Amino acid sequence: MADYDNRLARGATTGVAAVDAGLRTYMLRVYNYMLVGLGLTGAVAWLTAETPLSQIFYNQVQTTNGVMLQPNILGYIAMFAPLAMVLFLSFRIQKMSFAAAQMTFWAYAAVMGVSLAMILFIYTGTSIAMTFFVTAATFGAMSLWGYTTNRDLTGMGSFLFMGLIGLVLASLANLFFHSTQLQFVVSVLGVLIFTGLTAYDSQSIKNMYFVGDNGELMGKKAIMGALRLYLDFINLFLFLLRFMGNRR
Repeated sequence: MADYDNRLARGATTGVAAVDAGLRTYMLRVYNYMLVGLGLTGAVAWLTAETPLSQIFYNQVQTTNGVMLQPNILGYIAMFAPLAMVLFLSFRIQKMSFAAAQMTFWAYAAVMGVSLAMILFIYTGTSIAMTFFVTAATFGAMSLWGYTTNRDLTGMGSFLFMGLIGLVLASLANLFFHSTQLQFVVSVLGVLIFTGLTAYDSQSIKNMYFVGDNGELMGKKAIMGALRLYLDFINLFLFLLRFMGNRR
């Protein structure tokens, strides 16, 4: 009887270890996708800004303050294409193959680099680098907390989603009002919301691991998880840049 109980205990321990190992592998896959996507975005942004590619997407405009770059038609397409690609991937990934979903994610990250090239003309390289490291530290801390905490963050996620809707509406309103005060409030809320979403999404992605074990399904869930964390990182970086960025 004692030997039977020991076999049960060993079996339970082995099962937990297998789940933990599988979960670590899955989360590592998510973070690797996200990091490679960020690297691809950064590389494309640098190439667009530092090579003749900038002439394809931006026109030079002479102003009283000097020469400025303004997006042309292709530039505006590059700016709005990432939103369309995110919506496409979110609604179509269930019907896409894993390879197609993966290629769409890489294409999205590359196009995002083109749209973000403008910040390299606006802000100094030192302030961009400093903001990136602050963003990475904040993101890493919040993602680790979201992954390890036993607290259910579902309620916080619902609250943050409502805040995100308000953030979008306030940003659209400020396109017409051009209010400095409203812009400051939007920037503060943006930092807070995407800091919280980093923790919430990390926990949510972790919980997604336990739903379904099909190989291709797990691959597509890893891509969607990477996309969510990628968006949290990019938006947190852009909102922090409004505070920390030094203009040229």
